[in-house]
Amino acid sequence: MAGELDILQLVLNSGPVVKAVLLLLLLASILSWGAIIDRSIAFGKARKTANQFTKKFWNGNDLGSFFKRADPKKNGGMCTIFTAGFKEFTTTREHGGDNITIINNSRRAMRVAQNRELTRLENQLSLLATVGSTSPYVGLFGTVWGILNSFQALGSVQQASLNMVAPGIAEALIATALGLFAAIPAVIAYNRYTSEIERLEGVYDDFIEEFTNVLQRQLIR
Repeated sequence: MAGELDILQLVLNSGPVVKAVLLLLLLASILSWGAIIDRSIAFGKARKTANQFTKKFWNGNDLGSFFKRADPKKNGGMCTIFTAGFKEFTTTREHGGDNITIINNSRRAMRVAQNRELTRLENQLSLLATVGSTSPYVGLFGTVWGILNSFQALGSVQQASLNMVAPGIAEALIATALGLFAAIPAVIAYNRYTSEIERLEGVYDDFIEEFTNVLQRQLIR
């Protein structure tokens, strides 16, 4: 408890610039943790719905009836890709398109839906990247500024001692510590979610190719 009170006292005794830096880093940390939690929920839902949709889709149900029961607004992800592709498939076929046009249009519709889903999942990742890359430098700026003020204060005394400079340096180093505290979780989360997007993109790509084969067999029949 004493250590916590000492840290609080150091923050309260720091200069206005260092306080502004600490406040900025604290805000960045709060925003990044909010983004981490939000993306964790979004990716968890995307994985769950993709697995559920895959199991239902490959149970051998009729595509028309499966399309009628599909709810892309609720499930998103792979369900959205399926509905976009099958809707374009039926529309183009009803308008008398040839087989190649029907398949190409269906694939393009699925690719557009896939890109929209991936873009939605990438939401707030730029915030994590920004916090992770800039927070250490912002904290370092606060540290350098605090140390400069400490040494400036030493210039006005005849005899300097460690007891005089140590509190000022300790105040300044808090900025670096808070900068790392904000940056490390943001970088870890950004790398994790970037890998997750790549994995889901691969899953969506595989489904698009497999569903395209299904549609081609439908045309042959």
